[in-house]
Amino acid sequence: MDKNNLLLYRRRYIPDELILLKDDIILYADENIIKTKWNVLKPRKDFSHGISWYYIKEGWKISSFLKEDGSLLYYYCDIIDVEYNKEENKCVVNDLLADVKIYPDGKVEVVDIDEIADSLDKGIITAGSAKKALRQLDSLLRIIYSGKFREYYDTSGIGE
Repeated sequence: MDKNNLLLYRRRYIPDELILLKDDIILYADENIIKTKWNVLKPRKDFSHGISWYYIKEGWKISSFLKEDGSLLYYYCDIIDVEYNKEENKCVVNDLLADVKIYPDGKVEVVDIDEIADSLDKGIITAGSAKKALRQLDSLLRIIYSGKFREYYDTSGIGE
């Protein structure tokens, strides 16, 4: 994976969209990890920028949502599936709907589980994708509850 020419896309199912993350700065990329920094696509009052770690094999994207002053609003963890095309150096990150927010005070909030059920009902995702999302969510929650979450966002200066 060549970070200098990597085409990074985000696919969401709700709403249905595929977006080239052309303004994200790719700090690091290999077969298991992509690290980016970015500014919000649309102006917001609660946060302005962030850093994202894509853990390809684990199926997680862990993002630090940062306020204008650089302080942490929360960590936002997406459950993902990644499709990589080596010939095009193109990476499509599919958002598998379930998400976890982790606040600076340690509060953990699991969100959007209902979107998995709704997407199954509407035929937007397959049962296989739903099962994968739930298994990856479970593995992420186990890491969070074990106290080892910090190892996944504070990683030895990769991309610094």
